[in-house]
Amino acid sequence: MTLAAALPQIVGALPLHGIGGARDLPIPRELAIAGAVAALVLSFSVLALAWRTPRYDEARTGRPAPIELAALVDSRAWHVVWRVVGMLLFLYTAMVAIFGKDLLTNPLFGIFYVWWWVALVPLSVLFGPVWKAISPVRTINGLLSRLSGNDPERGLYAYPEKLGHWPAAIGLFAFVWMELVYPYSTELGPVRLWCAVYVALMLVGGALWGNVFYARADPFEVYSSLAAKLSVWGRRSATERRLWMRSPLANLDTVVPRPGLVAVAAVLFGSTAFDSFKDSTTWVKFFQGTDFLNRHSWAPTTANFLALLGMCLLVGLIFTGATMATGVGPGTRRRTLPAAFAHSILPIIVAYVIAHYLSYLLEAGEATLIKASDPFSTGANWFGTANWSVDYYFAYHPTLLANIKVGAVVIGHVLGVVAAHDRSIKLLPKQHQVTGQLPLLFAMVGFTAGGLYLLFSA
Repeated sequence: MTLAAALPQIVGALPLHGIGGARDLPIPRELAIAGAVAALVLSFSVLALAWRTPRYDEARTGRPAPIELAALVDSRAWHVVWRVVGMLLFLYTAMVAIFGKDLLTNPLFGIFYVWWWVALVPLSVLFGPVWKAISPVRTINGLLSRLSGNDPERGLYAYPEKLGHWPAAIGLFAFVWMELVYPYSTELGPVRLWCAVYVALMLVGGALWGNVFYARADPFEVYSSLAAKLSVWGRRSATERRLWMRSPLANLDTVVPRPGLVAVAAVLFGSTAFDSFKDSTTWVKFFQGTDFLNRHSWAPTTANFLALLGMCLLVGLIFTGATMATGVGPGTRRRTLPAAFAHSILPIIVAYVIAHYLSYLLEAGEATLIKASDPFSTGANWFGTANWSVDYYFAYHPTLLANIKVGAVVIGHVLGVVAAHDRSIKLLPKQHQVTGQLPLLFAMVGFTAGGLYLLFSA
């Protein structure tokens, strides 16, 4: 049983993302797509005319956070509190993974698929790099390093710069494969094994390369830290401790273009697109009408895997080709452009997470909190939440949800266009600063139209 098929038993009687569809839009779907594309093109036209010089500079933008808040956030007690919170969550999760029953009432599934994956994005946007603050693997590695007399920041070796974020991209793909493709994704054994392998790899990596390994290779820390670039909180450099408040776009401009960054963005965007696509009428009819898929038990899983991989590769290739299809000036190599512009796709990723998973996060997230009070399905009420009921607010307001979906996608793409425009003024020669953006604009128009179509096709 797949996660999409099992979720109605987890959350209630609703499908995974089946509310707020095309019929709930106050205007026809095609008109909504056309309006979104028009907003994108209009935004680019305005930027081309009115935005002639770079506006985001890591060393100059922002204002200091209130002294009291900065003192609290920078205090040792603050860091210790969140380390303890992370370890408590880790120990609870390990407990239900090892001793919990292999039932959908086990809160492990909600912790794994909802809290750890979906909730990480809005929390990071609101509060900064949440996973870095609570990461249990960082905490365990720090404790082991200190017991052995080593510095947890350094490790035994220097992290290879050529690896960049590639391990994180592979880890993220492994997670979405588990969630969206693996046919036994709602059985306790596979989820428990996935978590055990993740913890083992992270601890080995931390021992070898120190905390820099987590910043570059931990899929959840990379995901959280990139989403946090759209928060209003930040620091002007990796070594500066002072907390600053600034525009999310100014924060976004501080993303470091490393190897594998485009792959991370492609996996995040492509997997969300596939999650919509696999519930679409086209894909469902393909499965039902293909005799080969019905006669071989392994064929549907393989088809879903190839579709997921293809969607991620397609996003990566389109973005790479669009960013490289421009002139470059002295000192700039064309092959460095995709990573340099990869930050512009992050607002789109966050927007699609909100559009695609909002109702799922609120409903399945609350259902997980309810189940957390009864971790062993014995009728217990550890945290006083077992008698709560899930609030299906969007089930009764599907038009509102449909409008939020469209609004999130449009805003995300417009922010992406703004980020790309500011970066092009910095990197591209004057004669290509506008025309050089056109291929990327066309790609974003395609992402907008295709994304909205998939969102409302399930």
